[in-house]
Amino acid sequence: MSAAAPARVGRFYTSARRHPWVLGKVADWRIPLGPYAPAQIAVAVGGGFLLAKTISWWSWMGPVPIAAWLLTVWAVRRPKVGGRAPMQAALGWLMLGWQPQGGRIGGRAARDRASRPLFGGFTIEDAPPPAAAPAPRRASRPSAGRAPRRSPATPRSAPRRRTTPAAPLAPAGPVSGVQQLLALAAQNGDVR
Repeated sequence: MSAAAPARVGRFYTSARRHPWVLGKVADWRIPLGPYAPAQIAVAVGGGFLLAKTISWWSWMGPVPIAAWLLTVWAVRRPKVGGRAPMQAALGWLMLGWQPQGGRIGGRAARDRASRPLFGGFTIEDAPPPAAAPAPRRASRPSAGRAPRRSPATPRSAPRRRTTPAAPLAPAGPVSGVQQLLALAAQNGDVR
């Protein structure tokens, strides 16, 4: 390696460097069988208080409740609730219950607007007469690979004549409710 080239340094941080918060010493006194996680401290304090207050209920069972309490303190040393520590999970559930039902928009509770009646109306106007529709044309497609047939009576140079229908195509009667009202008004002479 040349003296001019800087040395390359690589760093790799594993999860072993991320230590959870634990309590192992109080001043100079080392806690026996420690260190303890926050969940263990909470179970130890809460369970000890509960056992002391209810001693008259479980005293006939001997050391079984005390052993269960110590086993519970040991069991919660590294619990995970949805991949999170129990205190953060409990805080998350508390914050979820604190949120408004509709969520938040811009920091404020999102609420639906108050309902109000919606009134509407419509106007019937005189409809223009239907225009004469052109007759539908049949488009003949030649078959694949064959030339289109021509009638022998029609020479090639003769121009095609368009046929006009005898009567314009009109609907048989009113189709919608508005058209029925217009037809009824036209029969009574109420059209303005």
